[in-house]
Order: sequence, then structure tokens, then C-alpha cells
Amino acid sequence: MKKNDAPEALLAAANFSRPMTRTDVTEMVVMSRIKKGLTWTRIAKVVGQSKEWTTAALLGQMQMTKPQAEAAGKLLGLPEYAVLLLQQVPYKGSLLTAVPTDPLIYRFYELVNIYGTTFKELIHEEFGDGIMSAIDFKMDLAREPDPKGDRVSITMSGKYLQYKTY
Repeated sequence: MKKNDAPEALLAAANFSRPMTRTDVTEMVVMSRIKKGLTWTRIAKVVGQSKEWTTAALLGQMQMTKPQAEAAGKLLGLPEYAVLLLQQVPYKGSLLTAVPTDPLIYRFYELVNIYGTTFKELIHEEFGDGIMSAIDFKMDLAREPDPKGDRVSITMSGKYLQYKTY
């Protein structure tokens, strides 16, 4: 490289941008939703899926079909490459630490720590030696009015999968 070529090379290096990641898309989705004043429920209606599944997908935990991704992209004003990333199989599991630090998410961790063995015993007693699927799974989150203060009602339903002997 000649002495006069150095500024041009540095300028070219400074203009290089890294490829967009799925995390970048999640940040774009969240910011666009806030800027446009959209609820997850509204976005889900446009996408054509439940609010629970759509939220998980747009936060990077589910793979969207092309029509779903395009509908979300149009509503949120996402660029083409973001819409393409919504259609890719995600790397699941979004917690940054083994023990979550966000107070709301920590309560679910606490719930599993306290009631996990109870869930396990009662599922085994009712169904046998197996697991509840998180793949063939559905969830419903709703507000439950209560005179002492509204409650969060979460219903989770996963297919039972029996362990096999071989």
C-alpha cells in the first residue's frame, strides 16, 4: 500500500458494516412497536396467530412463515433483510444469564424452583414417565379480575411425550 492509499483504505474499512443479526431484528421490532403505538395483540391479528406465539416469534424464539413475516414487516416497517431473518430457524433461549435478573422473569424461575418437583411428580402420577412438550405447546395469558387486585392467568398446554424403552 502506498502512503497516499492509506486514507482510502481506512475509509473503506470504516464503511464496512456487519450483517444484521436476529437480535438486531428483535430490537427493531420492539422499537417500531413502541414508535407506532402497537400492541402485541394488534400485531398478532395482522400476523394471524395468537398474541403469545406472535410475541415469541417477534422476540426471536419462533420461525415465521413468509406470509407471517411479510405481514409483520409491513405493519412494523421492517426492511427486507429483517423480514428474511424472521423466517429463519432461531437459536432458542433468550435469557442472558442462567438465573434471570429481570424481576418478572425471575418469578417464573422461582416458580419452577419451588413447584418444579411438584409439577414433575403430578405429571408422572397422571401420565407416567415422560415430559410436557414445549414444541407441541400452546399458551394463553389473560387478566383475571379480582376484588383484591387483578391476577395474571397463564394457561400452558403441552403434548405429553412418553419416554420409550429400546
